[in-house]
Amino acid sequence: MSPTEELVKHEQTCLREQVVVEDTEDWQKSPDFSGLERVAGLDLSFIKGDDVNACSQLVVLSYPDLEVLYEDSQMVTLTAPYMPGFLAFRETPFLLEALQRLEKDKPTLLPQVSLHHRAGVEFGLACHVGVLSGLPCVGVAKNLLQVQGVFKNEEHQSQISALQKGGDSFPLRANSGKVLGKALRSSDRSTKPVYVSVGHKISLDTAVQLTYSCSRFRVPEPIRQCSVNTVELSLVDGQKLALSMLGSGHPPYMTKVTVR
Repeated sequence: MSPTEELVKHEQTCLREQVVVEDTEDWQKSPDFSGLERVAGLDLSFIKGDDVNACSQLVVLSYPDLEVLYEDSQMVTLTAPYMPGFLAFRETPFLLEALQRLEKDKPTLLPQVSLHHRAGVEFGLACHVGVLSGLPCVGVAKNLLQVQGVFKNEEHQSQISALQKGGDSFPLRANSGKVLGKALRSSDRSTKPVYVSVGHKISLDTAVQLTYSCSRFRVPEPIRQCSVNTVELSLVDGQKLALSMLGSGHPPYMTKVTVR
């Protein structure tokens, strides 16, 4: 491990020790999340075949209506080196900057919780953003992260088949017995589950319940809206926006902020 990786590993360990995996907010203790009014989706999506240029997305939705209140989209260029196991260090700064822009421009629209389109092992992106922002965060992934004895095998497929309706879930248990997250059938419309994990300042059961309550389709609406915006930003007249901007000499980013 290089000196840089050693330093990053030490910082990650320090941050991991600050993660809170229980409910801390009043709205989390209400069966219908009374008091929760704003939910965010945060995501960083890469252009296919390019691990440097990406689209940073922040979308704030009303709750429980799930109507878009605020959007911030930027094409960004990642400068930090790629280090397996420490991907959040490359991506988190851009998501925090989006939250800071929102706090400066429309502080009344700051979210009370955010959902992130991926799930890490013990300290992923949702944990990282949560600890540094102080915001309750949840990780939601479409694909199973196969680690610590959790595999997409016949037993796992059998458990998925047993999910009869939206809201049904089962735990993802490591060889040690520790529950890493849950597989959730997030919608009656889809038999494919999503995989929910705790980021920060929320319990796993509450994270699962919140994810389900934010889902009209398989992918929860805050994250789905991020994907919609990514497509809109990444394609212009059938060409990738990043490539067109680089070709025109403009900086590889743009901002779109919509407030409703």
